[in-house]
Amino acid sequence: MANPQVKLAPSILSADFARLGEQVAEATKAGADYIHVDVMDGHFVPQITIGAPVVAAVRKWTDLPLDVHLMIEAPERQINQFAEAGADIITVHIETCPDINQLVSAIKGLGVKAGVSLNPETPLTAVTEILPSLDLVLVMTVHPGYGGQPFIESTLEKIARLRAELDKKGLTAELEVDGGINAQTAPRVVKAGARVLVAGAAVFSSGQTVKEALGELRAGLL
Repeated sequence: MANPQVKLAPSILSADFARLGEQVAEATKAGADYIHVDVMDGHFVPQITIGAPVVAAVRKWTDLPLDVHLMIEAPERQINQFAEAGADIITVHIETCPDINQLVSAIKGLGVKAGVSLNPETPLTAVTEILPSLDLVLVMTVHPGYGGQPFIESTLEKIARLRAELDKKGLTAELEVDGGINAQTAPRVVKAGARVLVAGAAVFSSGQTVKEALGELRAGLL
């Protein structure tokens, strides 16, 4: 049996947007745990993707938690919209938040779980003080902004150190990873301590059905 503690969060960034609702439904039926939504603004990262209206549309196709990852500047201006659209988790980048404590409190005040993400080059010390207040910590294992990038090997040590920090302090924040996750890298990040795996291309662009792709990822976690 696959490790029941590990959650899979297919990223719709790699889905077929012409049939997005159907692909979300396929992932839901295939046993995904979260649906991951990458929001990019063309400023914090080069790409522009989607906004709250698409989150609201996706909400109609699944009962799974919507894991909304805001790769945007000034996220405090947008959190209300995404909460109203149906986000269950809102994750912001520490690099964009001058007052992360206030923003995390604001997210939680909307009845939504709060997460914080770190770019590959951002040290763990940037989030040490806020860890007790978080529901999720996301370690980027590629540089944010584009799907299909190769996994950055040096992030494994970072994942392991964060896992040790969370365990040492008895904290319950989920440790999520995003970037380059596939059947080969998934077991390695889990061994390092990750418990939520975001996978886009490996789920929606693998040449397999969504069910087959998710099954392959889970099989690798035996």
